[in-house]
Amino acid sequence: MADTREAIVRASYQPMSIIIVGVGNADFTDMQILDGDDGVLRAPKGEPVLRDIVQFVPFREFKTASPAALAKCVLAEVPKQVVEYYSHKAFSPKCPMMDSPILPANTPE
Repeated sequence: MADTREAIVRASYQPMSIIIVGVGNADFTDMQILDGDDGVLRAPKGEPVLRDIVQFVPFREFKTASPAALAKCVLAEVPKQVVEYYSHKAFSPKCPMMDSPILPANTPE
């Protein structure tokens, strides 16, 4: 667990997110700690994560839910994580540049 916490702290400086889906009836206390929703995750030497990059979801809570409900929960924090990464780097995400306008289907040029 110590190595994992250290790796997550290091990864929090990178443009990445970590999504963990817990399958089964195991005790997922460690995964909830890695998620950091109950406090700031720290490396063993006390260094905090730069930003929250971990989302943990226990699958058992979605056994009877739709796949869309699971996907919504699993991906819920990703937009915030992207914004936090770009904010830390002090620049805004850019809108994609279009080489040419997109024409509707079956429209003559």
